[in-house]
Amino acid sequence: MSARADGDRRSGRQALAAVAGVLVVALSACSPESPIGAPWHAKGRAAEDGSIPADSSISPYDSDHPAIARLDPELLSAVRTAAQDARAAGVELRVTSGWRSKAYQQRLLDDAVTRYGSLEEARRLVSTPEKSAHVTGDAIDIGPTDAADWLIRHGRDYGLCQTYANEMWHFELSTAPGGECPVPRDDAAG
Repeated sequence: MSARADGDRRSGRQALAAVAGVLVVALSACSPESPIGAPWHAKGRAAEDGSIPADSSISPYDSDHPAIARLDPELLSAVRTAAQDARAAGVELRVTSGWRSKAYQQRLLDDAVTRYGSLEEARRLVSTPEKSAHVTGDAIDIGPTDAADWLIRHGRDYGLCQTYANEMWHFELSTAPGGECPVPRDDAAG
């Protein structure tokens, strides 16, 4: 065997070892024990605190996810009926947030305080765990924008009303089906 062939094989083995090392690191970052990207989310592994990864959503029929499973049954029924009618109109309602644990709600509030610089500003968008309708399973956030807009226009048919003027995605059962929705409050602090 020539020295060149032996060197080529050695270079090939080194490249293969480097690729294998990168794969091991990448796959270990995806393991449930990994601190990278915590809290860990993957299809079929719903977060027990009700969290849904940022920039994603779940179906209102995803009953295995705590964000759906722990919603008030009347709220969930209304949302599912609205989702069927929206789909018939060419709009898909997705859930971006539903039930939340108290600890998760507190984390959201803490993050908002950091982001907006004060509890007063944070409270305009995030309720305390003691006051959040998400913690009691009485609120749901709907996306994308066209779905939230559809629900703002048709939600009263199901008893679903936009709760806050500054959150077009946040809905609660606030009237009987077909009734009038109350005027949305300015924000979560009001």
